[in-house]
Order: sequence, then structure tokens, then C-alpha cells
Amino acid sequence: MPGPRHSFEPRTVPDSASEVIRWAAFSCVLVPVVLVWYGTSLAGAAGAALGLVAVTTACRVLLRRSERCAARCAQRSGTQSGRRHTRRRTPVD
Repeated sequence: MPGPRHSFEPRTVPDSASEVIRWAAFSCVLVPVVLVWYGTSLAGAAGAALGLVAVTTACRVLLRRSERCAARCAQRSGTQSGRRHTRRRTPVD
């Protein structure tokens, strides 16, 4: 009887900030619903939702900024990769 198969493939990382933000927005809706379901007041659930929205918004801004910076760095390194780096300029014969 064969045992369970284990896949040792690494988990995939979200390809962009958009996917992370979508899950965070889902949590902003789900957490207050669960809180109300378990007996928390509507005001408490609304406060939790507002806090989650504030944190999600701040994270979104930081993730977008990080993506733009990474794209700029990749673009810069790509344009300079074909150049020859010397300390002084010398004429080529």
C-alpha cells in the first residue's frame, strides 16, 4: 500500500501587490462579519473594520511604491549591463 505523496515544490509567491491587496480587502469584510456572528457589538465590529481598512490602505501604498522602485532598479541595471566599466575613458583604435 503506497503512502501519501509529498510534493516538495515551493509555494508560489503572489505575483504582485494586487493579489495581496485583494486578500486583505476580503479580510476587511470577513473579520467584522465573524465578530458580529460571535456576539461583538456592531460598533466594535465597525471599529475593527475601519482599523483593518486603514492598515490595508497603508500597506497598499507601501507595496505599490516598492514595486515601482524594483521596476526602476531593474530597468537601470538592464540598460547598464552591456556597458564596459572602466575607471577612465580611453579612445578605442
